[in-house]
Amino acid sequence: MEVTRVFDIIDLYKSKYKKDDLLCGKKNKAWKKYSSNDFIDYSNWVSYGLLSLGIKEGDKVSIVSNNRPEWIFADYGCQQINVVTVPIFPTCSNNDLKFILNHAEVKAVFISDKSIYAKLASIQDEIPSVKNVISFDHLVGLMSFHDFIEQGKKNEQKEKVESIKKSIKPSDLLTILYTSGTTGTPKGVMLSHSNLVENVKACQDIAPFAPWWKALSFLPLNHVYERMLITLYLFEGISVYFAEGFETIGDNLKEVQPQVFVSVPRLIERVYEKITAAGEKLTGFKRKMFDWSIEIAEQYDIKGGNGFMYELKRKIVDKLVYKKWREAVGGKLICMASGGAALNPKLERIFLCAGLKVLQGYGLTETCVVVSVNRFGEDNIRIGSVGPVIDGVEVKIAEEDGEILVKGPSVMMGYYKNPEATAEVMDKDGWFHTGDVGTFIEGRFLKITDRKKEIFKTSAGKYIAPLAIENKLKECRFIEQCMVVGEGQKFASALLVPNFANFKDYCKGSGIEWKSNTEMASHEDLKRLINEHVKQANRTLAPYEQLKRCEILNAEWSIDGGELTPKLSLKRKVIKEKYKSAIENIFSVD
Repeated sequence: MEVTRVFDIIDLYKSKYKKDDLLCGKKNKAWKKYSSNDFIDYSNWVSYGLLSLGIKEGDKVSIVSNNRPEWIFADYGCQQINVVTVPIFPTCSNNDLKFILNHAEVKAVFISDKSIYAKLASIQDEIPSVKNVISFDHLVGLMSFHDFIEQGKKNEQKEKVESIKKSIKPSDLLTILYTSGTTGTPKGVMLSHSNLVENVKACQDIAPFAPWWKALSFLPLNHVYERMLITLYLFEGISVYFAEGFETIGDNLKEVQPQVFVSVPRLIERVYEKITAAGEKLTGFKRKMFDWSIEIAEQYDIKGGNGFMYELKRKIVDKLVYKKWREAVGGKLICMASGGAALNPKLERIFLCAGLKVLQGYGLTETCVVVSVNRFGEDNIRIGSVGPVIDGVEVKIAEEDGEILVKGPSVMMGYYKNPEATAEVMDKDGWFHTGDVGTFIEGRFLKITDRKKEIFKTSAGKYIAPLAIENKLKECRFIEQCMVVGEGQKFASALLVPNFANFKDYCKGSGIEWKSNTEMASHEDLKRLINEHVKQANRTLAPYEQLKRCEILNAEWSIDGGELTPKLSLKRKVIKEKYKSAIENIFSVD
């Protein structure tokens, strides 16, 4: 059968795929597995349950939850009765939560736990449209998901659901995804069934997907990136295991032994930091082999252009070192996707050399999601690029400023209740203006060079593209986060957040007494280690890009602190305001 609407995927599990572990989540430290039949049944019961609550076609229902099978059941149950889902990040601030629920006029909310209920309870008088709250976890005083499902079973409306399903068109609104954004009020991106289905179909051949595969899911389902990939997994019959949380990813990878997972660069950087930290503790022959493995990896050529002797050395190192790296991520990984931000080419090269195939891609919420991606197949990957443009999508580079423009079936319907914002990014010819600057390598591989709004000019009139410089800085294991500054100033500089965990290990090995993070941020050894790396990075930069008088901060940036978006991007405007005095201090001396 042809899938033209997202919920048509359910029908694939009535005939094509039969699985005992289609959707799996951890409960009381054991995996709770839902079969393909469970997927069908629970989706239907959610549809019946919502109808019994008086939810009608076109109404909006929010899902504010961690990743878990119930998230999928709620989503597909809504889809089948033409109810628009409005997913919200569980870490969303109270102000954003209130804004989204009111702006979308949400009628019912699925939540996961008491922390989210506490947020809702604190604003309940200010969200008049919300009439029902259903909790996946059992919470006193709330309708539990179990009771909601039982209510759905008792109020079966099979004919009505089938009638609604038949009336839903591929072009109908599927979901509204509010972009967290780095500035301003969240904008609701309207995506249709067709937007998501066409993107999934265009990406089905980027890897040799097979129904026997398992995927580990840990990026927030509320974001289009993970949601699109989950849709692709279900379309391909791949079993999905939901990680318990970010802190358990390592353990879950070893338990599940997945063939695929998707990540953001920051998590890949952390994996590499753990590898190098472990390597630095080695001694003797093992340390020499580890250092050799890094040296070999940094020279890796995707086209195999280093010759026979290099490949022989690589095979030796693979058996002694790289094999252990692969075992650390389950031992059966075939590929992982990276998106959401630029991946450092050095790390991409190292992981590819070690047999950990990283497929870096590019897309936005507004393009639902993938615009281009590196993929399997001969000559289909270029390190430092985000791959060839996917089928059906057009990309052109604006002549005047290098901005990436996109057109295709997965480009959004527009911003919800915001025609002015829609008009700002969609031109009269249907091109979506991404705000990203890029170019094509070899006329085929798209390369992102920076964010248009993040490029700034010094007082000397020189343009600084911060992302590439920030990636160089984060190669230092003692730098956790950083932001290049210097707009309108005589030189460029940076705010640097230390990696306190790695510096703590260093202090332990050096016999240095550890105090608080605040005190250790000003420790002379940390300053020396970081300044040595900054000097090394400066040697690779143009004179006008080189960083002077960098400021080391004493606290990490976080989502809760307001400095990061839920996908771990920098909120540059917030950081500039929050650390205004530190920036002024940098540039106060000529």
